[in-house]
Amino acid sequence: MTVENAANACVLAAVWFDRMDECRNFVAVTISEGIGTGVWANGHLVRGASGMAGEFGHVPLDPKGPPCGCGGRGCWEVFASNRAALRYYFESGSESGASPEFSFRDLLARADHGDTRAVKALETMAHYIGRGMRMIVAGLAPERIIVVGDLTRSWRLFGPLIEKEVESQVLPGGAVPRLIPAYEDGMARLRGTVALVLQKDFGQLADVPA
Repeated sequence: MTVENAANACVLAAVWFDRMDECRNFVAVTISEGIGTGVWANGHLVRGASGMAGEFGHVPLDPKGPPCGCGGRGCWEVFASNRAALRYYFESGSESGASPEFSFRDLLARADHGDTRAVKALETMAHYIGRGMRMIVAGLAPERIIVVGDLTRSWRLFGPLIEKEVESQVLPGGAVPRLIPAYEDGMARLRGTVALVLQKDFGQLADVPA
């Protein structure tokens, strides 16, 4: 049995199906209830000594921030995940018409229909996504960052905010990576599962340097 985290699976899917193997350095950021990151560096998938490389979602942005499921406080994902956007929405007093099953997709739909509080919650989320990505840019200098998640469905509204945050703090001499939204309605992880099978049975594409 092959086990891989979702972000790494998305990296492999990009390499196998999107010809991203031609890009030597990129990062996949998956945004859902939490935040995952998969790292492709110098033509290799980076797993680290314990297989836990790339856990940028649990790097604190504010040590005094909200508690995180990892046991820490103020991690990137408590500010930039789908769950965080829902928290912003409800903290603004926006409870009218929201059932206990109110989801992130419901929040996106409200924003699409002009709910200003929903838009504000998603804008706050987008700003924090960009701020967290600065860590990735400073630490790994990727050529591209692939963004996977439901938010990318509304990339035209919120993508520019993420890009602006990333561009606002690039080290001297550094380059701004290209941000690529990958909204596939849940298919990115399925494609990643297929890529794992291909990787195992038909060759180690992700381990062959160019």
